[in-house]
Amino acid sequence: MEEVRKRAEELRSLLNYHNYRYYVLDSPEISDSEYDKLFRELKDLEQKYPELITPDSPTRRVGAPPLKEFGIVRHRLPLLSLDNAFSYEELLAWRKRVVGILKKEEFDLVCELKMDGVAVALIYEGGLLTRGATRGDGWEGEDITQNLRTVRSIPLSVKDGSSFEVRGEVFLPREGFKKLNEEREREGLPGFANPRNAAAGSLRQLDPGVTAHRFLDIYTYALGWSERETPPPDHFSALALLESRGFKINPYNILCSSIEEVEKFHQRWKEERKNLPYETDGIVVKVNRFDFQDALGSTGHEPRWSIAYKFPSKEAVTRLLDIGINVGRTGNLNPYAILEPVSVGGVVIGSAGLHNEDYIRAKDIKIGDRVAVHRAGEVIPEVIGPIVSERRGGEREFAMPQTCPVCGAKVVRLPGEAMHRCTNAACPAQALERVKHFVSRGGMDIEGMGEKLCAHLLREGLIKNASDIYFLSKEDLLNLERMGEKSVQNLLLSVEESKGRPFQKVIFALGIPQVGEETAEILAHEFENMDELALAAPEELSLIPTIGPKVAGEIVSFFRNEGNLKLIQKLKEAKVKLSQEERRITLPLEGKEFVFSGELSFPRKEAEEKVKAQGGRVGSSLTSRTTYLVQGKSPGSKLRRAQEEDITIIDEQEFLRLSG
Repeated sequence: MEEVRKRAEELRSLLNYHNYRYYVLDSPEISDSEYDKLFRELKDLEQKYPELITPDSPTRRVGAPPLKEFGIVRHRLPLLSLDNAFSYEELLAWRKRVVGILKKEEFDLVCELKMDGVAVALIYEGGLLTRGATRGDGWEGEDITQNLRTVRSIPLSVKDGSSFEVRGEVFLPREGFKKLNEEREREGLPGFANPRNAAAGSLRQLDPGVTAHRFLDIYTYALGWSERETPPPDHFSALALLESRGFKINPYNILCSSIEEVEKFHQRWKEERKNLPYETDGIVVKVNRFDFQDALGSTGHEPRWSIAYKFPSKEAVTRLLDIGINVGRTGNLNPYAILEPVSVGGVVIGSAGLHNEDYIRAKDIKIGDRVAVHRAGEVIPEVIGPIVSERRGGEREFAMPQTCPVCGAKVVRLPGEAMHRCTNAACPAQALERVKHFVSRGGMDIEGMGEKLCAHLLREGLIKNASDIYFLSKEDLLNLERMGEKSVQNLLLSVEESKGRPFQKVIFALGIPQVGEETAEILAHEFENMDELALAAPEELSLIPTIGPKVAGEIVSFFRNEGNLKLIQKLKEAKVKLSQEERRITLPLEGKEFVFSGELSFPRKEAEEKVKAQGGRVGSSLTSRTTYLVQGKSPGSKLRRAQEEDITIIDEQEFLRLSG
């Protein structure tokens, strides 16, 4: 039996090695038939002796039973999306913001090709892959561990006994995309529109065996969190560490010392991307040093230390049939292009954004024009401009309506504003948009309350505003078309559950102009309840970081509106949560950051826990946010740097006094 165990270990080691040579390095050492022979031998051994099966066995990549549903994974650190730059000027503006926060002109930047795939998080514990999840909403993703195990370029185990998270982009190479669609065509199935859709669909298969045959690949692009005692100091070093552990890293990643080098990298791949075996829609630019990344932090959804610098998006030319008007929840009239359907980047579009009247005038866009269309950021359809040379004389100018196309009220454009606005606060279109915003996922997240149902409820007079949703009865809903007993029951349950949403969700759901999710979160932190927020003066609001006079003015105006106050009163009556869970207690070390250098008389980990328990933060290196350097015996170079940068230096005794 010992000989069998050793042979199984040898086979696993050989197969993992050859997987790495084939799928990561693209440099196989044995033929497919030789590999298959080794694989069959291991599979036979494991079938005969099931006790020999290990989690990292190559045979575990395929063969797990189909899943009934995907579980939810809460990310230890959020997987944030990236802000976009569509021009060199926008890239320079991003760098200027970074310089303004860091107070430094020189810092290294890492450039990577931006893969057009699906972001995933891989969790390793004791060197073994134990969990894999999608990005999801950034905070929670779907558990797709079994499917990710089928991706050959993802190592099932690594020579690193620590626990850590690796982030990467799963994608479908062009050749794999072509083969997949050819197979689907032979089976009489519709083809996928583009490789990204195909990759996403492949990872969400309930049967991992299907995923295993989808030609998926991955490039690892970041070390998420790590419990290593000495984590790498910067992003480029982290990528090198991951590569040394067997993870597949894009070979074109580079370290740049200037923004000009970044632009050269962007220009190169803008031209050469067509020669790559996979789709890429831009480059990702990252501040290299981790201490600088910490100092820069993030907004509600995006890290300030990174940006996606996009390539010019794919374009198409089609006919502008007409210009329609949407009325938003604040009364803004939003013009949009009604197009002759056209495929752009694998997606058929029939409408596109036109921003406002000034945009239409500046671009000299006329109804009937042949127009160039692209997908801004590869997502949002947008009209670039007309093909003037193809005009035949029948095109006509667009005129913004003088009355609201929904309610007939007067339309105004105030001085200094780009948008035209309906003057009727009771406009049905505004009411619909406000209700849709209120029930959206970012707001009260009422499942089953889609646009059609919202419109139907308003049309039937069952609701006049969002607060009325909480007073709908079972009988009200059962009388509506296509509403059965089960769907009504589920909807009422979701409405009831929404009453307990966090305070910041309620603030966002109200639809206060200029108040997005991040600002709503800040307001929920600053004010104990809705009454306190409603009474806040403009001067008080303007003192809050990131809230300027304009946003403060919008907040005050919102709470001076009688209709809005009545809505909030009805939310109170419905027992919707309009306050914080509890007022947070300010801890002694809150807002202070400690960095340690030298040996203490007690374990360093104990010192760090003291800081965190009192609300403070522990830094690994000195930054502009460092409050104290704690000096122990035999301090290193941090002491000299702290003296040079005038950072307060304290000894162990003073540290114990501060930390209690």
